[in-house]
Amino acid sequence: MISGNHTLNRRCFLDRSANGLGVAALASLLAKDHGVQADETNRNSRLHVPPKAKRVIYLFQSGGPSQMDLFDYKPQLAESYDRELPDSVRQGQRFTTMTSGQGRFPIAPSIFRFAQHGQNGTWLSELLPHTAKVVDDLCIVRSMHTEAINHDPAVTFFQTGSQQPGRPSIGSWLSYGLGSENENLPAFVVLLSRGSGRPNCQPLYDRLWGSGFLPSQHQGVKFLSNADPVAYLANPAGIDATLRRKMLDDLAELNRRKFELAGDPEIATRIQQYELAYRMQSAVPELVDFSNESAATLEGYGPAAQVRGTYASNCLLARRLVERGVRFVQLYHMGWDQHGSLPKQLRGQCLDTDQASAALIQDLKQRGLLEDTLVVWGGEFGRTIYSQGQLTHDNYGRDHHPRCFSVWMAGGRVKPGLVYGETDDHSYNIVANPVHVHDLQATLLHLTGIDHKKLTFRFQGRDFRLTDVHGEIVSSILS
Repeated sequence: MISGNHTLNRRCFLDRSANGLGVAALASLLAKDHGVQADETNRNSRLHVPPKAKRVIYLFQSGGPSQMDLFDYKPQLAESYDRELPDSVRQGQRFTTMTSGQGRFPIAPSIFRFAQHGQNGTWLSELLPHTAKVVDDLCIVRSMHTEAINHDPAVTFFQTGSQQPGRPSIGSWLSYGLGSENENLPAFVVLLSRGSGRPNCQPLYDRLWGSGFLPSQHQGVKFLSNADPVAYLANPAGIDATLRRKMLDDLAELNRRKFELAGDPEIATRIQQYELAYRMQSAVPELVDFSNESAATLEGYGPAAQVRGTYASNCLLARRLVERGVRFVQLYHMGWDQHGSLPKQLRGQCLDTDQASAALIQDLKQRGLLEDTLVVWGGEFGRTIYSQGQLTHDNYGRDHHPRCFSVWMAGGRVKPGLVYGETDDHSYNIVANPVHVHDLQATLLHLTGIDHKKLTFRFQGRDFRLTDVHGEIVSSILS
């Protein structure tokens, strides 16, 4: 310890020893605020590969859509109605607690009609008439598989690359790797909607779009469906823009002084978030105002497009966001967990999503945005071919199934009109071209110009990445 006015305790020493790092980080932040392309935020100049997609819209269907009722046509199963699932097909796969006590596992063929569509004759369910119109723009992967059999770890795995909470979300990794193209909007925006099939389905947690151990400026900003899309965005009563600006300037000065003393990068993030919120006060109201959209565009997305918080409205808002330079838009649509009453509930879910999903593809294509915008549609796992609960000719349920399921992608230079991968006759096991969750993540990053093995962040003594030590780019689906 040093005597007199020069006394320096351990905490103060550690705070001040971080001063050099803190000032450098603050300088980077302030440089960006004044329009200078700071090295930390201008990562575009050092992408690992030429990007094919500048932005991503991820239409996450939370709950696990039933692949054999939508995309994976198995007509031969009609002859196996109510027969026991063969042990040779099950291959010892574990059951969830919801079906492990069943006395038998009867095969439940889909009751929905399928037809061929597009130039390649892709089979699609009658529940997807609008998707059928854009099928030539889609790359359908029928051979996705995952490791988790329950919702929370499965959704967490898709969003963060780990079944355990705490890792950065995929949108946060992209924000960290690419930065933002619009200083008035976040790089990563999250939109939520509830399905009509099963409205009170599995909950979603804010950590799914969290930044984990990355700087918190990269976490997703959740837009709300009430009057203010972003909480506390409007000024309090009696506070005008001039007074708000003065208050933020004074607050920023206090934060800068603390930053220079402590060097905590989260203080820099706080300054940046206040400034972004101020700029969003003018950008967001215009963003969520659909009055300048043509009648034809609104009609394309369907009548629900003008009802805030619906899936259709969120799809249109997603197009407006990427149009304005937002890098990653994550839609979550809940309600796909059909353990019972699947025929009724699945109809509801598809009414929610089919028209708006197809309209998004058409809208992006018409505006010349689809070529460099990657759209992904899919859930966290699939459903079983055997019935959960009582099986009848017009009703059945399906349990969770991680061993095979379907997703589709469009734009971003993925091959259009392609069906990739194949499952067995029971849509139970993959027989050709499996695609793991980490493979999909690696491919998504690759399309945006990022090598998934090189985008890392050091935390607790090791380098972390979205795909951990796994993942292979699915080059066969790339054009």
